[in-house]
Amino acid sequence: MDLKSIHTSKERRKSLEKIVKPFIERAKKHDEDNSFPYENIEDLRKVGYPSLTVPKRYGGLEISLLEMVQLQETIGKADGSTALSIGWHMGIVKNLHENPTWEESTYQKFCEDVVNRGALINNASSERATGSPTRGGKPETEAIAQGEQWVISGRKTFTTLSPVLDYFVVSASIKGTDQVGSFLIHRESNGVTIEETWDSIAMRGTGSHDLVLEGVKVSKESLVEYITPGNKRAAGWLLHIPACYLGIAKAAKEDAIQFAKSYSPNSIEGTIADLPNVKQKIGEMELRILQSQHFLYAVAKTWDEADQDARQLMKPDLSAVKHSVVNQAIEVVDLAMRIVGAQSLSQQNPLQRYYRDVRAGLHNPPMDDMTIMLLANSAMKE
Repeated sequence: MDLKSIHTSKERRKSLEKIVKPFIERAKKHDEDNSFPYENIEDLRKVGYPSLTVPKRYGGLEISLLEMVQLQETIGKADGSTALSIGWHMGIVKNLHENPTWEESTYQKFCEDVVNRGALINNASSERATGSPTRGGKPETEAIAQGEQWVISGRKTFTTLSPVLDYFVVSASIKGTDQVGSFLIHRESNGVTIEETWDSIAMRGTGSHDLVLEGVKVSKESLVEYITPGNKRAAGWLLHIPACYLGIAKAAKEDAIQFAKSYSPNSIEGTIADLPNVKQKIGEMELRILQSQHFLYAVAKTWDEADQDARQLMKPDLSAVKHSVVNQAIEVVDLAMRIVGAQSLSQQNPLQRYYRDVRAGLHNPPMDDMTIMLLANSAMKE
């Protein structure tokens, strides 16, 4: 089955729900082993998922942002690590279509690789010395012009999806200038290695290892864009992040409800689902999920319907969605664990994994403090 051959977004989402069902059981194993879910990525490749955000002119489906976040949420409900990982690829491909900063021939060649063999891409921007690239630190990774080539050396952290990436978009300071460039580097380039450093207790299956570049030689054309660290355009594609955590929250809610309906201690008649305090928590979970879902979908739909100028005014909305959805997801998981009780801390219970995974959202961009300052400045400006 190819998802591109399915005619409606609703049908594609239903099909994806079936495709990702095996991810639920695999998530436990990969979390315990701190291993990468190769089989999940392969399942998504088989059905053409990586090409859904590729433009139609290059063989993709060019899906809307609203559909992308709904599909990402579906994957997140099955396995947060897989959703967050593939979400970077999906969003970057979409962003390059909406904001064409690359040479068209370079983008076309890349898109055809995605369509034909499921090639995957992610940005490699974070470094230990600079922290999050959203805070404006200048990369220590360095690019040196040498004849008709660039020679690039450095180390990048948090390179999510690194075990299966085909392309890395690497930020590097250009020696002898004040400029910073983005360089498109193929995995097979000499001097490219992945050092398996990912030992986080959250999102353990993302394979967010270090990318090590030692004298990597690339063509002049590999400099795809000049960038200004910290000066980011409004980025609707980053809504894949809250979509992932909304999916995790929905999984936690369902697990807690299932437990409540089946758990009947001998101290009460019926199950704990009949207890007012449990119903209160279930209602609070549902309220937070409904708020998050409507906020996320509404802003994604607004983005889809807006022109480029209007989109650049949406930074506060986009940041607020991420802040709100992630923090509400954390609250939902907490409520779910309060319903289940001490059993939620068992390694056999997925709630303890949701608890760890959902907190990772606090450290995905944009950060909460930056969002609050942005909203404050926006409110005072108005």
